[in-house]
Amino acid sequence: MKKKLYIINGPNLNLLGTREPEKYGQTTLQDIKNLCLEKCDVHNFELHFFQSNAEGSLIDEIHKSINDGAGIIINAGALTHTSIGILDALSMFKGPKIEIHITNVYARENFRHKSYISPVATGIIAGLGINSYLLAIEAIKNLIGD
Repeated sequence: MKKKLYIINGPNLNLLGTREPEKYGQTTLQDIKNLCLEKCDVHNFELHFFQSNAEGSLIDEIHKSINDGAGIIINAGALTHTSIGILDALSMFKGPKIEIHITNVYARENFRHKSYISPVATGIIAGLGINSYLLAIEAIKNLIGD
């Protein structure tokens, strides 16, 4: 039986491919999902890939993962730096949680240097472009074993 892996994406990530391509590249969120599906097939994960611009929807998705998720990969976008609600929801999930960012947030504006998610994240991957997603899948696989 496949273990369920949640990849949760926050605000503005639906515009990848056209949004600031000099920072984020030209790969779309659908392209990322397709790459993640391939990687999940290799590691026998059932992928649940989600994106929303609404904080409450992201929290609801995290709540769903509590009962059946093997791991969470989260790119909360700008909500990384503002959402105590996402922090609280993630703290209820007992499995591994990987916080990811396409860009190196520490090479950007100072307000991006603070993450409310990091205190409950098992690990953080930032600045490696879309490879951040694929590396996070590998990390979850290594953390849960099997």
